[in-house]
Amino acid sequence: MIVPDPKTVRTLLTRYASLRIAQAERETPRTARELEDVVYTLCVLMATSDVRAAVAAADALLAAEVRPPTARVPKQDKDAARDGERDPDPDGAPDGDLDGELDGESGLSLVV
Repeated sequence: MIVPDPKTVRTLLTRYASLRIAQAERETPRTARELEDVVYTLCVLMATSDVRAAVAAADALLAAEVRPPTARVPKQDKDAARDGERDPDPDGAPDGDLDGELDGESGLSLVV
């Protein structure tokens, strides 16, 4: 099975949400046409025929996306570095980084 590119999926979900908001604020033929195009593309990409199923599948894909770990050099105390000791923080994350969690997705779903 071919898995869609997460960046493309994220872009389509963002465009879909923006167009839904624009359509709700002021309905125009151009916005309706663009929304129809995005819905079609999202459905094809996610192999569904229903936009709700496509959005749910896209959300699931993005939630399951495994990100490669970033390369980090553990922070060392000046005295420990001099003595050859390593950072006692096992995750190697800088202080205040909540155990190595990186800023990223908000976790919000676009399912309507």
